[in-house]
Amino acid sequence: MTSPADRPPPDRLREVADAAHRAFSLLPAQPDDVAPPTAGRTAARRLRADPDTVERDLVRLVLTIVELLRQLMERQALHRVDEGDLTEEQEERLGLTLMLLNDRMTELCDRYGLTLEDLNLDLGPLGTLLPPP
Repeated sequence: MTSPADRPPPDRLREVADAAHRAFSLLPAQPDDVAPPTAGRTAARRLRADPDTVERDLVRLVLTIVELLRQLMERQALHRVDEGDLTEEQEERLGLTLMLLNDRMTELCDRYGLTLEDLNLDLGPLGTLLPPP
């Protein structure tokens, strides 16, 4: 059980709640609320359940989630460095860890014939999952 001192301040909770509200307001309530694709836009790519490609597709999905988390961790790390929350040793260790993770992601993509761009899933009207490089 957490003590009141361990909980985020009410302003932070309100900020998170507002961000979640904005994000969910972008989601259509019903399938009919989604406009059909425009002439220049293709439908969102989907994973195929083809037995010949299921392993690659599953790896693609997992790597997409890992890449999203890697980018979020990288942003958080940069924020902490900018705020001065880390010692010089922690900054070095964090930088090295993020570089190794990026290298490992590249190796895994190469092994399965993927690029980092392949991991950027199209979410239809919401745009792409990952921000542009």
